[in-house]
Amino acid sequence: MIQIKKPLERCRLEKTAASTDPRYGAAPEARSIAAHLDRGVVNIDKPAGPTSHEVVAWITELLHIEKAAHTGTLDPKVTGVLPVLLGVATKLADTFLGDKEYVCLMKLHREVDEDILRTLSGEFVGEIYQRPPLKSAVKRQIRVRTVHSIEILEVEGKNVLMRVGCEAGTYVRMLCHHIGLALGVGAHLSQLRRTKSFPFDEDNLTTLQDLKDAYVFYEEGDERMLRDLIMPMEYALGHIAALIVKDTAVDAICHGADLTAPGIARIEEGINRGNSVVLYTLKGEAVGIGEATMNSEEMYRAERGICVETTKVFMKPGIYPKGWRRRAEVAEW
Repeated sequence: MIQIKKPLERCRLEKTAASTDPRYGAAPEARSIAAHLDRGVVNIDKPAGPTSHEVVAWITELLHIEKAAHTGTLDPKVTGVLPVLLGVATKLADTFLGDKEYVCLMKLHREVDEDILRTLSGEFVGEIYQRPPLKSAVKRQIRVRTVHSIEILEVEGKNVLMRVGCEAGTYVRMLCHHIGLALGVGAHLSQLRRTKSFPFDEDNLTTLQDLKDAYVFYEEGDERMLRDLIMPMEYALGHIAALIVKDTAVDAICHGADLTAPGIARIEEGINRGNSVVLYTLKGEAVGIGEATMNSEEMYRAERGICVETTKVFMKPGIYPKGWRRRAEVAEW
């Protein structure tokens, strides 16, 4: 389930008392519908048939937006969780490379004792070696992937329904094939559905038809359904550490500047050096993401110095007033 605890609730260490000017920016939930579509994420329940790329192309055309992207490609035959990032949110794609979960139907070529099946399948939990199948988008070389769990849900003759939790890039089709070889009877994947693609799951899925209906209502003047189905990009960043920055630091970050100690308002506890950190405004808007150069306590005590090196910016410059000066301007002044 996506964590939607707001940044201000997470950042308990108040470094500096600060307030935000209501004339600049807007809370994620209060954005205009155009800004909402440009900084949104929709968790699609992908049907069997189209490829992930085809789904994204359809959504781009439907919503009349310039760009969209998906996280975690699904084979045309595979259904389930397909997060689609809209507009600026496409910059988040590389932050969602975590674990996956699938429910699959494995077809054994001969019936086997259920106890043996359960025992042997458990031996595939942990690090396994796989070579991508012939039809894959990556180089066909042996690689190591981690299977976190295999839960046998139901066995009916040759049909085995199971839930698999695994590292991104694990081929469940190959896993079924190898389990069949180990059993000595052979097996193949019959059906596959993705139920989790970190940090997204099935709790807030949207069908393509529902999204189409929502856009029709929007064209008729009612944007509520569209806002309900498309979540602000900030809702999908709850798994990354957070910092709240002052209004006066926002525009500098938008221009690519690193975050220094005087620009911090509030800090989430537990940040370590090297951690990824999302930089938020006091209204809860994601400004950018960077790498921490200090831990939480060091940031809290620091009076100067770089605390986060900015690696990616989400907000356009000019939304908040400039509270900084270029070196040339400072020298001139």
